[in-house]
Amino acid sequence: MKLQSWMFALLALAALPSLVQAQSIAGMWDATVTAGGVEVPFRFQITGNGASVQGTFFNGDEKMVSSAGRFENGTLSIEWDALGTKLDATMKDGQLEGEYSRGTRGNPYPFKAKRFTNAASDAKPPQIAGLWTMNLDKKSSKGEDAWHLIVRQSGSEVSASILRVDGDTGTLTGTYRDGKFVLGHFAGSRPTRVEITPQSDGSLLVVENRNAPVPALKADQAKAKGLPQPTDPSRFTSVKDPGEPFKWSAPDLNGKIVSSTDEKFRGKVVIVDIAGSWCPNCHDETPFLVELYKKYHDKGLEIVALSYEEAAQLKNPERLKAFIKHYGITYTVLVPGEPKDAPATLPQAVNLNSFPTTFFVGRDGRVRSAHAGFPGKASGRFHEEAKQEMTHTVEQLLAERAPSATAAAR
Repeated sequence: MKLQSWMFALLALAALPSLVQAQSIAGMWDATVTAGGVEVPFRFQITGNGASVQGTFFNGDEKMVSSAGRFENGTLSIEWDALGTKLDATMKDGQLEGEYSRGTRGNPYPFKAKRFTNAASDAKPPQIAGLWTMNLDKKSSKGEDAWHLIVRQSGSEVSASILRVDGDTGTLTGTYRDGKFVLGHFAGSRPTRVEITPQSDGSLLVVENRNAPVPALKADQAKAKGLPQPTDPSRFTSVKDPGEPFKWSAPDLNGKIVSSTDEKFRGKVVIVDIAGSWCPNCHDETPFLVELYKKYHDKGLEIVALSYEEAAQLKNPERLKAFIKHYGITYTVLVPGEPKDAPATLPQAVNLNSFPTTFFVGRDGRVRSAHAGFPGKASGRFHEEAKQEMTHTVEQLLAERAPSATAAAR
């Protein structure tokens, strides 16, 4: 009997690794969230187990890694402090199902995931890589007539991004199957599903979420035909009187009022960034601003982020605090109000309706340039060109002499 019991114990120990493996949460997952009645596919990674789990969203090669997580008794819970969001799901029959809570941003998204598999795709897909122009049949909410569609392709695998004046959709990824490319993006925010159907005349038909189909032509063809072009973000937002000093005033996270007239900013080049911790394109821009500040602060650059947050965050700005920590922000961050308050709190601005919008203020306190939106890495050369343009503007302004005390006081 003793021998038999010992053998049973050995068999139980031998079976233990397979049981642990069956319950392991780690690995790549094919996930979806449902937003606005649209099921958005995306790739999701989970590492660790037990009381130490991390969840990772992907925006191309950029990662948004969770701040905390655990998987116990078949229940998964992961948090992203910098997004103010949380994923709760249960595992059953090897699949995850639950919801992604958006905190103060609205109702949660239903979430599902199954283990990653290499999905079958058509062997010879059409080649659609390149820069396209999407021509809208009516103006966008920001008055645009056209958008950029940027596509990269490797066989049946495609990554793409739609670039508007206020920024891009993030990296959409997917494959070609049944006559169309089906792409998705979700990196903790801006869930987007795009279907691209090649047409017999060489054009594309693009459907974003549940919107009406939009035709797209190769960018050079659209230009040759004289079709409307995408809006230039450097010519979108301006100020009423460029000769007047740019004025702003708002409390910091401790309630102290900070203003454009403070000694700290006098005679300095100042970037005034209209932003919000809720804003996906602000997450794209912030690492670049942090980099600029480190490089040029000692030469006379100041950066002020006017972070417009929803009402619940104004009462308890935990997400904004986590946002600042996540990106290592050391420049000034102020909280003037809610997003809808931006035009009223900055009455000198004209056409201020994009988050982010970046104002470049010279040593004389006057706006010398403004840039609406920010194209993330998903936008390829547009991302690099925007960084180069903004860096060049800062360098030019820093090269100017500060006005005399008498002139500055006028």
